[in-house]
Amino acid sequence: MTFGKGCHLHLIDGSAFIFRAYHALPPLTRKSDGLPIGAVAGFCNMLHRYVEGNTGPDAPTHVAVIFDKGSHTFRNDMYDLYKANREAMPEDLRPQMPLTRRATEAFNIACKELEGYEADDMIATLSVQAREAGGRVTIISSDKDLMQLVGGGVEMLDAMKNRRIDRDGVHEKFGVYPERVVDVQALAGDSVDNVPGAPGIGIKTAALLINEYGTLEELLNRAGEIKQPKRRETLIEHRAQIELSKRLVQLDCETPLDFGLDDLEVKDPDPDTLLSFLAEMEFRTLSKRIADQLGAEAPEIVEPDAPSAPAGTPEAPDFGEATYEKVSTAEELERWIALARARGYVAVDTETTGLDEMRADLVGVSLCVEAGHACYIPLAHKEGEEGQLFGSDELTEGQIGLEQCLSLIKPLLEDPSVMKIGQNMKYDAKMLKRYGIDIAPIDDTMLMSYALHAGEHNHGMDALSERYLGHNPIPIKSLLGGGKSAITFDRVGIDDAVKYASEDADITLRLWQIFKPQLHAQKVTSVYERLERPLVPVLAQMEMHGIKVDRDTLSRMSNAFAQKMAGLEAEIHELAGRSFNVGSPKQLGEILFDEMGIEGGKKGKTGAYATGADILEELATEHELPARVLDWRQLSKLKSTYTDALQDHINPETGRVHTSYLQTGATTGRLASSDPNLQNIPIRSEEGRRIREAFVAEEGKTLIALDYSQIELRILAHIAGIDTLKQAFKDGHDIHAMTASEIFDVPLEDMTPDIRRRAKAINFGVIYGISGFGLARNLRIPRGEAQGFIDRYFERFPGIRAYMDETTEFAKSHGYVETLFGRKIHTPEIAAKGPRAGFAKRAAINAPIQGTAADIIRRAMIRMPEAIAGLPAKMLLQVHDELLFEVENEAVEQTIAVAREIMESAAEPAVKIDVKLIVDAGQGANWAEAH
Repeated sequence: MTFGKGCHLHLIDGSAFIFRAYHALPPLTRKSDGLPIGAVAGFCNMLHRYVEGNTGPDAPTHVAVIFDKGSHTFRNDMYDLYKANREAMPEDLRPQMPLTRRATEAFNIACKELEGYEADDMIATLSVQAREAGGRVTIISSDKDLMQLVGGGVEMLDAMKNRRIDRDGVHEKFGVYPERVVDVQALAGDSVDNVPGAPGIGIKTAALLINEYGTLEELLNRAGEIKQPKRRETLIEHRAQIELSKRLVQLDCETPLDFGLDDLEVKDPDPDTLLSFLAEMEFRTLSKRIADQLGAEAPEIVEPDAPSAPAGTPEAPDFGEATYEKVSTAEELERWIALARARGYVAVDTETTGLDEMRADLVGVSLCVEAGHACYIPLAHKEGEEGQLFGSDELTEGQIGLEQCLSLIKPLLEDPSVMKIGQNMKYDAKMLKRYGIDIAPIDDTMLMSYALHAGEHNHGMDALSERYLGHNPIPIKSLLGGGKSAITFDRVGIDDAVKYASEDADITLRLWQIFKPQLHAQKVTSVYERLERPLVPVLAQMEMHGIKVDRDTLSRMSNAFAQKMAGLEAEIHELAGRSFNVGSPKQLGEILFDEMGIEGGKKGKTGAYATGADILEELATEHELPARVLDWRQLSKLKSTYTDALQDHINPETGRVHTSYLQTGATTGRLASSDPNLQNIPIRSEEGRRIREAFVAEEGKTLIALDYSQIELRILAHIAGIDTLKQAFKDGHDIHAMTASEIFDVPLEDMTPDIRRRAKAINFGVIYGISGFGLARNLRIPRGEAQGFIDRYFERFPGIRAYMDETTEFAKSHGYVETLFGRKIHTPEIAAKGPRAGFAKRAAINAPIQGTAADIIRRAMIRMPEAIAGLPAKMLLQVHDELLFEVENEAVEQTIAVAREIMESAAEPAVKIDVKLIVDAGQGANWAEAH
């Protein structure tokens, strides 16, 4: 059909559909491989509803879903900071983006995107073309930027609210009609897209000014006539910024498209193509529904083998048949306590006012003793309309008093004969500890999943429920909302809270019944019982101790970093021959590749050069300016990420920073930390090391740091059976100097610090499967020279190559690798093709080494509390191979001796490592001195 009069074009804002789908559904993963598919599922359902709902005389004749191709467009070339405030795309959404394109094509709907342009520009161009051809256009989006297109046969439809937006609707939103929307936006700016606008002028004021003067240009030309001094000065002073803002918000109606309107004709989906895609995504319900509508047979979707429940476990009812009770009297609570004691186990979950266990308040507790039968004990829900942000502080009626509940439930939660089951139990343990309850013993379904399935999928409750129970839990956002209007759990209506909290406890118990017997069947009981479960109370105690951080020191560092950055900027400008914005990738690219003529520049389709860290690292091996820019960027990151941000994490009540450790954060067993992340403070640079000066001991106390010396190299020597390395460690040689002597044929007595540094980079790089390119970047040397070093390394230590080959083959045949302590790290992508294959291979080679080191320090941490119980010492932090303690001054040496003994013998008796583990110790008033 040739597009013309009588035709109706629908243009769907693809990004809006995706993000609505992503935030509307809980995280879902494909059962066969753990691929995130929540956004894809929501997107497919939205497309299906769209297709079903657009029939009849007003149905579209042409339709397309328009996507954003990438984050960099011509507007970034116009203004470096355009959309600079946008948060990074969630990691679990990234792999779903290409799948939404495939979904669109599977529904046989035109799927369009264009490098260097936004979807809005394509929609604008198509709308103009369709209008000029005599057709109608409906833009399916609520994006305010598209409202400038409305009129003359173009309307918008907010599909979520089923509300059409015409010219009057635009006027209601902006106070002007569509043709003047860009003028209002240019004045008001846009904080989301980082469009600057005119400072102090919002939408309402902008609309008043445009209505009075007619156009933005007329307003700016007559700005001197405005009576209000501040507004007059703003418009005169910021004219260039306002004019730039208009260019940024003005849609490009002449985008160079490589297709025409006729290519967008509506087509029926091909049943085989659509159903095959849905089957690949494992969307059972949608597959069956669409198959029925198309008169086709739904494809069979094979369920992956699921763990079985233990023998004798009663069949669990469907979640729709579950009974969830509100416990509002002491008598009712005593009945549930009796049920838990009789059963010998109970699933427990706490509901609180926030995620920070050191500041949140307890709102309620849920219990479950049998699948499908759970309860919620509301304790601190407050009066007010359900979902109301600000309501009365009076407690809602029908709740047990907090003190009464705690006095009744404390004996149960501390009873050694009753197992308490939780999901991420460390959070609940810390919350309850603040209320005087030491919950024990515990089982944790998150850690069971981690011991069973590390590397296969994530271990959050929603993902586990969907994967192993086939049930999507109630999303917390449906209760709390989001953004500025979000409420805390104490403002949730009790009836809704009962359903949500009871379901959490019910899911936890059901997962426990599945995972518990599988620990033995998969031979990971020892990993869970000796490395995971006993670490929970240790980490909880460390996190509650926290570490003192000196705000003044951080402030001084921030100022010093700012001054040093200014000095680097001056040096960079001198090297460049002129001033420019060092933080601007576009300007930097022009300096390096156009003005300085450095080879290796690569332009994107928008004409801007790539200047990412990988590019600069390679250039820095031969040129001074990119090296200085890397130094500037590092300082900028240190300042924003640490010296500035750490100040916000100081607890006002304790004066200390309380990081939170995640046991399941890395597949190898390494701990991750967050809020703040203390694992990634750089220590290679002097500035990075200085940040540790802000972590200080209390008066009368000292910080001591104990750090395993080259533990991963020692483990490599043991696992790979490298006699040369074993002997060097046994003789107490400087391993890096010895490697340098072997690789570079330099006698030990002639060793220089630079040669030793290169050998150290090779030693640690090889463990991580570093390439010649990566080593060249790290050492800032030519790639050929770096590859030569690696080749000679393998010639001198052939056992390493053999280990790598054997480990890769084991991973391919078994689907996992193992640490010396039996931890299984699954390698689902080991047989992948392309770039993923290289990453999967390197990860498989490294995992047994890094994982064994992680297991050893975990064993040390688990033994440490008992070892130092009689000393005035507290274990505060774990950072990779290091433990940090705070000790009263008179007990420093004794604590070092005790802790060192525990750490050096931590592998025994489970594993006897051929190379002795050595622990270095330091002490000082701050972390930098101790390290």
